[in-house]
Amino acid sequence: MISRDQLPDNIKEIIRKQVDKFNVRVFTEEVNEIPNVADIPGEGSAKWLKIKDVICVFVDMKNSTKLSASHHAGTTGRAYTLFTGTAVRLFKEFGASYVDIKGDGVFALFNSNRVHAAFVSAVTFKTFIKEEFTTKIANKTNVDTGVHIGIHQATLLVSKIGLRKSASRGDMHNEVWAGKTVNMASKLASLSDSNEIHVSDKYHSKLRSKKALYSCECDDPVYLWEEVDITNDDKFSFDKAMVLKSFWCKKHGAAYLTEILDAD
Repeated sequence: MISRDQLPDNIKEIIRKQVDKFNVRVFTEEVNEIPNVADIPGEGSAKWLKIKDVICVFVDMKNSTKLSASHHAGTTGRAYTLFTGTAVRLFKEFGASYVDIKGDGVFALFNSNRVHAAFVSAVTFKTFIKEEFTTKIANKTNVDTGVHIGIHQATLLVSKIGLRKSASRGDMHNEVWAGKTVNMASKLASLSDSNEIHVSDKYHSKLRSKKALYSCECDDPVYLWEEVDITNDDKFSFDKAMVLKSFWCKKHGAAYLTEILDAD
C-alpha cells in the first residue's frame, strides 16, 4: 500500500483509479476471427475478446542497435523504412488481419484458417531480406544485417488500453494482445542467428501442403525443416520448435507460393 506521503496526491489518484478498474470483474466474449480495430472494446468496458488459435508471425531486424548507434539518422531512417514498410505491406497483401510495429520489429496476426498464408508471408519476407535488404544496407553502412522470424499459434485476449478519449494527443492508446501467441513468436524469432524461421511444433503440425515441407523440383525433394529441442529453455511453454533455412527458389518460387496459398 502506498503511504500518505510517499507520492504526490495527483499521482496517487491516477493509481487509485487504475486499482479501482482492477477490482471490477472482467468477462470474455469468444469470437471466431480477429476483430476489426473499431470492434475491440476499450477501458470503459469490462469485456475482453477471446480468439482461439491466432497465428502470429514476428519479424525482427538483425543488428538494428548497431545500425542505429553507428550511422547518420538519415541512413538509419531509410533502413527502417525499407524493413518495416515492406513487412507491413507484405503481411497485409497475404491477408493478415492485424499488423503492429514494435520498435525494430513487426508482428502480424492471422486467423486460424490462414496457416499457409502466414507461412508464405514469412518466407517471402525472408527472401526479400536476402535478395534486397541485406545487400542494400551493407552497401550503405557495412553493417551485417538480416532478419529473425518466429511463428506461433495460440489463444489471444484483446482489448484497447490507453487515453484516446481524454488525452490531448489521439495516439496514447493501443490494442493489447494478452496471451502467449505474440510473446512466444518473439522468443522463437530470437533463437535464430539470421534469416531463419523458427516455429512452434503446434503451428508446424498445421502445415498440410507438401510444398511447404519439401524442397522444389530443382533436385530430389528433401525435407526442409529441422527439429530444435528447447526442453531446457524455460522461456518457452512447449518443448520442440522447427526451423526453416531455405528461401523461395529463383525458378519455382512463384508457382510454389501460389500453390501453398491455395492450401488454405
